[in-house]
Amino acid sequence: MTTPEPSAAERRAAATAAIQAETGIDEAMIERLVRGFYDRVRADDLLGPVFAARITDWEPHLAQMFAFWSSVALMTGRYHGQPMRKHLPLPVDAAHFDRWLALFAATAQELCPPKAAAYFVERAQRIAESLELGIAGAHGVMLARGERFRRRA
Repeated sequence: MTTPEPSAAERRAAATAAIQAETGIDEAMIERLVRGFYDRVRADDLLGPVFAARITDWEPHLAQMFAFWSSVALMTGRYHGQPMRKHLPLPVDAAHFDRWLALFAATAQELCPPKAAAYFVERAQRIAESLELGIAGAHGVMLARGERFRRRA
């Protein structure tokens, strides 16, 4: 008699539990990180205006970001959006992504245990790289490895 294969939901739950056991990340930590990060973003001279021009009611945006980071960090599948499509029209380039990553890393290192912070930051780096490549491509710029997207003034 063979053991039945675990369902997708069971596999997802097992993956989430393993990540939580290794990093200590849970939904409460994700919410603290997201809130702390966006507090910094809103106060930032470079990033603040980009967000202020588009977001007036922050709670719905934060709720989406909780779901996004839950999906990214814990593989929960809570987020069902299209981040690339949302970011393509933004007036951002390498400088914005560098600042975003610096603020994110500082927030993660301040609010999370070291393993969790490293886990979050590694994923944030991949997300930023992907978004920057997509935005560059939308502007007709094909970036070579290591090349960065700079908007023309």
